[in-house]
Amino acid sequence: MAMTVRLQHVRSALFVPGGRQGALDKAAGLAADMIVVDLEDAVAPDAKRDARAIAAGAIRAGFGGDKLIALRINGVGTDWQHGDLALLADLPLDYVVLPKVEAPATVDALNGRLAVPLLAMIETAAAVYEARAIAAMEPVAGLLAGTNDLALDLGVQAGPNREGLEMALQQIVLAGAAAKKPVFDGVCNRLDDAEMLERQCRQGRAYGFAGKTLIHPAQIDTTNRLFAPDEAALERAAALIAAAQGGAVRFRGEMIEDLHVVEATKLLARAGQAPMPHADDQR
Repeated sequence: MAMTVRLQHVRSALFVPGGRQGALDKAAGLAADMIVVDLEDAVAPDAKRDARAIAAGAIRAGFGGDKLIALRINGVGTDWQHGDLALLADLPLDYVVLPKVEAPATVDALNGRLAVPLLAMIETAAAVYEARAIAAMEPVAGLLAGTNDLALDLGVQAGPNREGLEMALQQIVLAGAAAKKPVFDGVCNRLDDAEMLERQCRQGRAYGFAGKTLIHPAQIDTTNRLFAPDEAALERAAALIAAAQGGAVRFRGEMIEDLHVVEATKLLARAGQAPMPHADDQR
């Protein structure tokens, strides 16, 4: 439960190539809420074995502060997953990220070999349809939208506002919300386009994503800022809670009720100013 609450506070989850010692060393000084050491897409097939050793050393050394640490392993059925799983036994991880999760059977195939919660990547059309069942599984702590692979599988060339992916993204959020588990938006590929990153962050937050996965350190500050409540929102939330009397009451020209108090409390909790509401209170 404690790890689930911490995950709900993650705004930025930075993928760091597992075979690049310099990038892993740099990650310790970054402001990302979660570091995802990547043994999958970021590592060439002939470099997987060496990357495991480099990644394991970095994870054991730690990344400083109170960052969450996750390891993205290779997918079920690949030539490399067995070696990745053997690496997990003594690593101080908070989560394992599993790519290409298309059905509950993909998680079941690990046969209880994970000692930490799982973050399931939803990256195909089939996975979107199964996302609710995947999110409801006990080992799964949250979902990550794999937007690049999803666009490829759908045959979509997403526009500036990710036209063509909107329904799939919202279905992934719905699946997480139904299971009371956080969901994280996909990466922004345009490393030098600050406007696009900001637009995606605002869009993702509006859709209901808890935070965003990233592929470059330069994307962290913008993501942290836009997925965190601003001072005006925090002031309004605190004032709303103070004004609530149970049932419907008038507040600053609006009618509020208990559900608005829950929403305000969740906002304050993301800023560390209130306990996260119990799951039963969020329905």
